[in-house]
Formats: sequence, C-alpha cells, structure tokens
Amino acid sequence: MKIESKKRFSYANIIFRSCQILLVIGIVIQALKVFTSSNAMIGLVIYLIVLLVSIIGERKLAEYIKQEIEHEVAQIISIKDHMFSDIELPVVIIEEVGNIKWCNKAFNELLKEKEIIGKNIKSIFVDAKIGEWILENQYTSKRMNIGNKSFDVMLEAVTDTDKAKRYVLYFIDCTEQEKLKLQIEDEKTIIGYLCIDNIDEITHSIEEVRQPMLLAIIDRKINLWFKEREVVLARIERDKYMLVLTCRELKKMEETKFDILDELRKIQVGNELPVTISIGIGNNLTELANSKEDARIAFDLAQGRGGDQAIIKYNDKYTFYGGKTKEVEKSTRVKARIKAYAFKELLHEADKVVIMGHKNMDMDCLGAAMGVYRGAAIFGKKAQIVLREPTFAIQGLYDRIVASKEYDDLFVTPEDAIKEMNKDTLLVIVDTHRKSYLESLELLEVSDKVVVFDHHRRSTDYVEEAVLTYIEPFISSTCEMIAEILNYLGEKIKLNPIEADALLAGITIDTKNFVFKAGVRTFEAAAFLRRSGADSTRVRMLFQNDMNTYRARAQAIQMAEVWRNEMAVAVVNGDVEHITIIAAQVADELLNVKGIKSSFVLSEVDECIYISARALGDTNVQRIMELLGGGGHLGIAGAQLRDSTIDMAKQKLKEAIELYIEEGESK
Repeated sequence: MKIESKKRFSYANIIFRSCQILLVIGIVIQALKVFTSSNAMIGLVIYLIVLLVSIIGERKLAEYIKQEIEHEVAQIISIKDHMFSDIELPVVIIEEVGNIKWCNKAFNELLKEKEIIGKNIKSIFVDAKIGEWILENQYTSKRMNIGNKSFDVMLEAVTDTDKAKRYVLYFIDCTEQEKLKLQIEDEKTIIGYLCIDNIDEITHSIEEVRQPMLLAIIDRKINLWFKEREVVLARIERDKYMLVLTCRELKKMEETKFDILDELRKIQVGNELPVTISIGIGNNLTELANSKEDARIAFDLAQGRGGDQAIIKYNDKYTFYGGKTKEVEKSTRVKARIKAYAFKELLHEADKVVIMGHKNMDMDCLGAAMGVYRGAAIFGKKAQIVLREPTFAIQGLYDRIVASKEYDDLFVTPEDAIKEMNKDTLLVIVDTHRKSYLESLELLEVSDKVVVFDHHRRSTDYVEEAVLTYIEPFISSTCEMIAEILNYLGEKIKLNPIEADALLAGITIDTKNFVFKAGVRTFEAAAFLRRSGADSTRVRMLFQNDMNTYRARAQAIQMAEVWRNEMAVAVVNGDVEHITIIAAQVADELLNVKGIKSSFVLSEVDECIYISARALGDTNVQRIMELLGGGGHLGIAGAQLRDSTIDMAKQKLKEAIELYIEEGESK
C-alpha cells in the first residue's frame, strides 16, 4: 500500500511540475510582449497568479499525501506489532546464537513460563537440535513433541535493517492430525492364519468318546480368545482358521505375548500330548493381498519351526512368540512318502545330481549326502558332493570314502560344480535350509532345480527357490529323513557298508547316542541301516579323539562356571585344533553334571566367537541363541558373534538369557 501511495504522489507531482514549467514559459512570453501590447500585462498577472496557485496546490497536495502515507504506515506498523501477539499460534523470534528476542502470549502459555526473553532456546528444547536447523540456512519445517502435543515447527530466516540475522519459529499444532493418523494406522486391516498343529496325534491319544469334547473345548477357547479381541475368525478347514483383524488388536495380542498358546497347552481331557497351534500374521499395511501373502509366509515359517508359536511378518522383519514345546513326533509317514515320490520324479528328469551341505560339514550332513548319492545311483544318475575340504568332524568317514575305489570322483569343489551345471542338473541341499549357511551360495544362484532336505527349525533366510522342500524339525537328523526316503525310492534298496555307516553315524551324533530326540521312527531308521550293513563298532571308531582333544575338553569342563544354579558356562581356550568340535563335546559332557539343565560353551576362531548350547528338560536354548542371531533346536543350538571377545560374548549371552527368562520361555 505504501508503494502504491508513493507512485500516485509521483504522478501528481509530475503533472504539477509540468504545468508550472508551461506557466513559466507563458510568463516569459508575456513579459516580452509587455513593451508591444497593452494587454500583455494582464496575461502576465494571470500567469503569475496561476503559477502561485499551482505552487501552493502542489505543496498542499504533497502535505496531504504525506499525511495519508504516514497514517497508512502507522496502521501497518500497528498491525505488524500486534498481529502475532494475541493469536493462538505460538511464535518466537531468536538470534543466530539461539537467544530469544521476542515471543507472543501463545508461546508463553505453551511453555508455562513467565521469564522467557533472553533465554537460549536450545536450553528449553534440548532434544530438538534447533542449532542444526539454523545451520540449514533455509526455510524449513520440523516435527516436535512438547508435552502431550505435537507441533510442526517452521523456521524462517529474516535479516534486520542492521543486517543482523534473526529466525522466526512458528509452532503449528498438529496433535489432532497426528492422532487421526495413528487412528487410521490402528484401523488398517490385516490377515492371519491359525492351525492346530497336532490334531490327529492328540485325538488318537485319548478315548474315542472324549474326542468330541476335546475338539469342542479347543474350538471354544480359540473362538473366545479372539472374540474378546474383536478379531474375525473363520474356519477354512477342520483344523485351520483365517483371521481378519486390525493393527490395534494385533498390538493388544502382542502385549499378552499370545497367551492363547499357553491356554491351549493347559487343556487336559486325558490327552497325553499338549495342544499346540501355529499362528502367522502378515502386518503389511500397503495392500490386503500383500498382508495375506505375508501371513502365509509367516504361517509356513511357524509350522516349519515345529509349531506352538506365533510369528508376525512386518516387511522383512519377523517377530516370534512361543515355541516352548518340543516338536511332536508324527507316527505317520504319509508326508515322507509323498516327498519321496516327488523326489523320485525329479531324479528321473535330472541328468546329473549335485549334493551340497552347509559350511564346516558335520557327520549328519555328509551321511545325508551319501544317502542322496545312493538314491541318485539307483536311477543311474551321476552324483557328486560339493566339498572344499574335509573338517575334523568328518575326517575319519572322508578317509574311508576316498580310500574306496567306487567313490573316485565323488567330491567336487564348488567352482568345478558351477562349471558343470546346466538346466537339467538337480541340486540337492542337505542338513540346512539357510542361504547364509550354504557351502556355496553361488552354486544355488546358478541352479534351476533345487531340493532341500533338513531337520532344523525353519529360519527367515530359507531357500525360497526350491522346487521340493522337506523340513521336519521333529526328526532327529537329516540322516533319519534320508533313510526313510530311501525306503520309498525302490523296493529293495541296497546300501554299501560305507553309506550305511555314514547314515547311522549321522543319526548317532545328532541323537547323542540315541538319547536326544530319538523316537520310534529313529530306531526304525537305525534298524533299516543295520539290516543294510551298518556296523556300530565301525561307526564308533569314526568318533574317536586324540589325547590333546581329551585334555582340552577336560580343562574346559574343570574351569566351567555355573549360572543360576542350573546353567553351565565354559570356555575352550588354547591353540588346540578343531576347537569348535571340542566346544560341542564339552557342551554335551556338561549335561552329565547333576543339576545342570543347560550348557553354553564358547570358543574363538579367527576373531569370531562360537557358542555351542545344549539343554535338557524345558530350557529352550534355540530361543536363547536366536536372540544372539543364531538358531537350532530346543535342546541343541548355536550362534556366532563377530567382532567380539570372550568377555563381551559372555555378557551378551547373559543378557540373552535374562531376556529369555523375562519372556517366560523357561516356564
């Protein structure tokens, strides 16, 4: 407005000056005519009067316009001085160093302080990093929480007449907007799946007249628990349900740590086995279809890990709840038979079979590989085992295999195997399903057909590309799994003594001489191998150790610590060879000590700390090792800690145990 007024004054001034110039010219002309015309004097007087009136008018107009401009400027200044004083928007002006120069009433009320002028704003908002905002040197907006309110803080840089820099902060209340955003997030719909893990085994373990009652109790508890949480539950099969819920209800279920798992486990109607369920939920907020797919992945992972747990998949992150019970051995071999028939078809189609295990191959891995080799040989297919170099754990068996003329070209390096791969080559992975554990990840990447046989609980980085996956956590060992499959590949399977010994050795080592996870099917597999030519004396000789190994093991046991009166923790020190194998043996030995329910043995190899964990009873070492980035079974597990020392690893182990106990996993 001030600029427009100045423009109007300039135009009027030009007009007056132009007229005055013309009048002066007219006066000069009339003055020259005074001597020649009597009327010239009259014209001269008129011109002088008009010029005088013009000058007076110009001054009056200039004074008037000046007064109008000053009045308008005064009004603008008054508005500017009071425009932020009484409004509800908190505003504060600060210096470049952060000292407060001015603030309005709303800012005073926001902080509930009287003396604010002169204080440094960094001392008021310690965590806001306002200094960093100032350094950005541009108009910017940041989010800040003050009390129970949320604000979008807008910072604007201004320069005064004295060229001193000031910053104006506007606090825009977005509390309601934030609440609405959270409410929308909480109301988003997601999908889940639930399945009763062992419905057939449970019903067969009780009298027939009680079976309907048991099923009714299970169904009632499941429906009641989810009804209380406003979850839509729809039965899609006899023992399977679909869940439709909101993110808010999922948070409530997480707060209870899915205690439905514990409630169902307590059901007793004469059943010998506990009732367990698997739950998979896809917390995907982009699309409902994506949530359904994530729920399926989480559900498959829960069942692959043995059931009795709830798993939530959020993008690439998984959250685990439960997993307290041991895997229940299934007496039926229907699944094994189906998998064997599918494997048989893949063997028919393949022109060659490549068998790969995990890094640092152990006896179960090599034994299972030998079993797969025999399965391929039945159909006249060439098979090779991928191995860079033998480990101490398999050295005895490896030497026997190499000494036999039948297995001249059995072992192949990963690099050579990659060169010979083609689209009809079948890659069989045994004793692992995790990509990070494979002997060669590159070999997996170039394979078109992949089969996975494993007995470990399914992990999140499992091999997704497999055309056939057989993962059963309740089975004692991969060798037991392969022994069962061999029975269905042909009617009269004949194994060589080395192959039978290798399979039996794998079962023996993983069951700790048929003590751990040895079920009916385990002994039946061992009987089959015994009939096929396996000899227990030859197998035992494969496990013999030298004197240095015994001394290192005895020293570690002697120096073991006892935590919580039931946990043994030991360290294998020194430059002894095969230190991780010794650590595993020490962990087994410590369980023979009265009162010890779990053992943890640490060893260091190439600046990496290895932890071998073992357990008896209800302690779930698999969960403890998962907290450290490892895994395994409830009674046998392990983890690797890189960039750590023994003392640091002990502290991390202690924290993991404390967290495990806090979660209630040991109860």
